[in-house]
Amino acid sequence: MYTLNLHDVTIERFLAEFWQKKPLLIKQGFTNFADPISPDELAGLAGEEEIESRIVSNASGDWQLETGPFDDFSSFGEQNWTLLVQAVDHWHPESAALIEPFRFIPNWRIDDLMISFSTPGGGVGPHLDQYDVFIIQGMGKRHWRVGMPDNSLQQHCPHPRLLQVTPFTDCIDVITEPGDILYIPPGCPHDGISVDASLSYSVGFRAPAQKDLVTGLADFLIENEINGDRFTDPDRTATNAVGEISARDLAKVKNLLQQMIDEPELLARYFGSYITHAKHELDATEPDPHYQADEIAEYLQEGSVLARLGGLRCCYIQPSPNDDILLFINGNTINLPATELSTVKQLCEQVQLDQATAASFAEDPSKLQLLTMLINLGYWYFIE
Repeated sequence: MYTLNLHDVTIERFLAEFWQKKPLLIKQGFTNFADPISPDELAGLAGEEEIESRIVSNASGDWQLETGPFDDFSSFGEQNWTLLVQAVDHWHPESAALIEPFRFIPNWRIDDLMISFSTPGGGVGPHLDQYDVFIIQGMGKRHWRVGMPDNSLQQHCPHPRLLQVTPFTDCIDVITEPGDILYIPPGCPHDGISVDASLSYSVGFRAPAQKDLVTGLADFLIENEINGDRFTDPDRTATNAVGEISARDLAKVKNLLQQMIDEPELLARYFGSYITHAKHELDATEPDPHYQADEIAEYLQEGSVLARLGGLRCCYIQPSPNDDILLFINGNTINLPATELSTVKQLCEQVQLDQATAASFAEDPSKLQLLTMLINLGYWYFIE
């Protein structure tokens, strides 16, 4: 387990003064840091077809980007390139543990863990991200410069798939060492160049754009065959401008759309399903044959421990304390009574169900049925 040390900055102060406002260097945010993965293991993940990876290189100012899978790195030489592997938390439980200290931010806002290995001089160039990120320094050292948002910065593409920014003024200029953490809000330019062979771990956060929310809602309405109300205009009067879409008509259209998202249950079901759906492939394997509930009960009573699949998104919505609960797991919606709040919290907040918790599930038929379904989907699995 990793313990986040903010030193004299409490979580409350961090959220009030820094979150989405300004960058922060946390020296030795993880004391006595030990890398959960080796460069060779990361290279192995980059060789898998289903795992997103890329290499950014900069030989003599010539920026190049190649996408994986990779089975040979010799052509890149010994300096000036970086391997980036996305969503490592889906595939490597030891690395996934790095996300846990940052769960003072709700589950739905957390995206994934990206890990990069850089040779000396390696980096991806000065750039902006549109999401929050904590960058943890692993082995080696990296020279980081971070600036504040600046509307005068120009973006350019030194490579068709690589977006960078013009030179910026930094407010942080530091050599990060193992255990150091950089928090970088959206829109802050930053540039990291590896001093020697190094590993970095980026805990990124989801920031859905309006466009994505609207298209997601449209998909949800289509998939669930929800038509909603139709446009009506019983107060229509004659017009001489037959080609005009009037301001009054536009206001009615706006109101029609607004009515749909003002429906609390529809919005809750849509957003919970949308935001918990995995962006990257999950390493889910359904047991074959499926378990029966009595088999699972026996395993749990014998002391087996259950772990949650890496990268699995679990959230819930309960409008008020006496209302039923909507539990969302990887886009699936499960309705549960208000009395099951503790069960829902255990599933959403615990990466592992210890022996005592798991045994309590085995003793309750409804909890056992729920757990059986989740195990047979490959979302929870036995580790002992």
